[in-house]
Amino acid sequence: MTIRTATVADFDLIWPLVRDVFRAGDTYAVDPAITKTDAEQYWMTQARATYVAEGAGGIVGTYYIKTNQPGGGAHICNCGYIVSPQARGQGVAAQMCAHSQDEATRLGYRAMQFNFVLASNEGAVRLWHRLGFATVGTIPDAFDHPNQGMIDAYVMYKPLIG
Repeated sequence: MTIRTATVADFDLIWPLVRDVFRAGDTYAVDPAITKTDAEQYWMTQARATYVAEGAGGIVGTYYIKTNQPGGGAHICNCGYIVSPQARGQGVAAQMCAHSQDEATRLGYRAMQFNFVLASNEGAVRLWHRLGFATVGTIPDAFDHPNQGMIDAYVMYKPLIG
């Protein structure tokens, strides 16, 4: 697998991945009816950098890095990751997360924070813990899950240097 910086031309291949995850409405706090144009702005334009993971079948994953908060909080980044359904369980998310930490450090970030990891996303929670992220807070009833009702969200954090 190769991870590289995404180009504007890549979004037509990224769109089906983000569209299907956003439409499901069970992992991202994004309007499930988001348009392709708005999704491109969210995933590509608002990010400081966006990447794609390419495997034998083309793009198998994507992630973005953006500054978590402006000003005094600009040394902490935030990332979002999506893996294609056919590539899940093959270590793609772990490889993208490792890559994102290297890239974040290269971009000058000192820490990474995930603001809204849903408690129902047990695989992601396990993976982020395994990769050294600590759960530093819980937001009760933060998300109205389409199947599970109101669920908690976690704030997860990992220093990147020092």
